[in-house]
Amino acid sequence: MSVNKLTFCIAFFLFLLQIKESSMVVVLNGVLADECPTSVRALLAAHPGYRDAAAQLLSAAARVVAPPGLLYVAQREMAAVVPHDKNVTIIGSDDATSCIIVVLRHSGSGAVALAHLDGSGTAEAASAMVARVQQLAIGYPEGRLELQLIGGFTDPHGYADELFSNIMISFHRQTEEIDLTLACCCELNTALGGGAPSPLVTGVGVDIRAGDLFPATFPDKGPELPLRCARTITGGPNSTQVLDIYDNAVGMLRIGPFNYDPLRGVDLWLEQSDEFILQHLSTTPSVEPPHFVHNIRVTLKFIQQHPFPAVTVFPDNRPHYYRRDDQTGCWMPVRF
Repeated sequence: MSVNKLTFCIAFFLFLLQIKESSMVVVLNGVLADECPTSVRALLAAHPGYRDAAAQLLSAAARVVAPPGLLYVAQREMAAVVPHDKNVTIIGSDDATSCIIVVLRHSGSGAVALAHLDGSGTAEAASAMVARVQQLAIGYPEGRLELQLIGGFTDPHGYADELFSNIMISFHRQTEEIDLTLACCCELNTALGGGAPSPLVTGVGVDIRAGDLFPATFPDKGPELPLRCARTITGGPNSTQVLDIYDNAVGMLRIGPFNYDPLRGVDLWLEQSDEFILQHLSTTPSVEPPHFVHNIRVTLKFIQQHPFPAVTVFPDNRPHYYRRDDQTGCWMPVRF
């Protein structure tokens, strides 16, 4: 064999190896998948058992979770925790109408990451979740990475269907073997009776010690929510990132630093009626929760007061840290 031919063979082998390493290793119903299902319908056609798993979650009673011990993850945020974390007992998120809540758990260590995805930064979030859970699982017994998807429904514009596809493709590209155990989203999370379709579950909590997942709502969503939500309705260099809001090394909630662009016409937005805001600032206005418009108004007011958060909110370019108070169980600001 000539040197050129040998060189070509080696290069071709390395190319095939690269393809193999970058291909999907998602496990569906215990079987390594050759192709990535990019819709719930395709998933159910090949693996109808996912319908039963979704039904089990939908049949569970929804819980209203109080602030003590809660790590709430807002839209376009993520966090990862371990069962022995004394500061967190439940991690969760809600208000996922066209969004999807992603839970990734390591069965050996119990380490769990949760993200609230809306279509921005999906691929980077998937990679970050895998990396964080693997990091937290070091030194623990071997286990599987279990993926659970909750939220989103068959909306008229297909927002959740597109998001489901992007999430599956993003985990498809990971090199670790990931077991999809739950897909309670899109058509499996849609109520059709009595008129327009609507989501059955829009929030979920995870008991980090037991590893159990349950439908949930969270009346108190943690500190500085207007600041955290401002990124989702403004532009800017940080607005599309899915931010990790929990520092495991010190056991503290971490917000920022980040910046966003000033919102043109914010004064005019605040003068509009609730119905106008609902119709124009929601992707799914017919199914939003009662507090949606109020939260938007509070967020718009914050943006009006802080058009340049890098200057007025994070002047020293440092995160805002919150520590769990031993007496109340709630997050309290840490002053350095």
